Amino acid sequence: MSILQSTNKRALRKAITTTLRELSQSDIQSQSQAITEKVLSLPAFQECKTVSCYLSMPAAEVQTNSLILNILGDLGKTLFVPSITSSDGYMDFVRVYTEEDYRSFPAGLWGIPEPTPEWSSKKLFDADCNDLDLILVPGVVFDQSLSRLGHGKGYYDRFITSYSSSTGRSKPLLVALALEQQLLEHGQVPMFDHDWKMDMIITPDKVI
Repeated sequence: MSILQSTNKRALRKAITTTLRELSQSDIQSQSQAITEKVLSLPAFQECKTVSCYLSMPAAEVQTNSLILNILGDLGKTLFVPSITSSDGYMDFVRVYTEEDYRSFPAGLWGIPEPTPEWSSKKLFDADCNDLDLILVPGVVFDQSLSRLGHGKGYYDRFITSYSSSTGRSKPLLVALALEQQLLEHGQVPMFDHDWKMDMIITPDKVI
């Protein structure tokens, strides 16, 4: 990655983050509810058995609380959520069984609910876990060509690469959730060799 390319990513991330922080909570909640309804009616979501959903920050991104509670309801799906418990830059996914499990997670960095260390025994790569069908992916900004720019830590790109290279596992469907302020025109988000494109992007008023 050249210095110019890296600078472009940082500048774009900073600009969009500033815009998102200015959104009212009611606007974010309204958009999030519309996105939740679109996810729940999406055929790919309805057909999947095992899904991962990120645990959202209190502001500045699509809120996933309602979506998670729906998944934990009577939809017949297995839910995994991200867990970052080490300093090596890698992310695991752990299984959440009930609403009580979900509500027991304490707020961690940036106010994001975080599974406690006791959940480390429930990692996705346990032998008795089914393949992951679909990942609901967060990000700072996306574009119409399905490019994604995250927070710069590379957690999702590394996880997807590692997961997809595991014996017998196919790549999950990558479905990004985006507020309308997070979606740009084609080719506006810089992409590099290690960056994964999304398979779909869901906004309040469209599925790309």
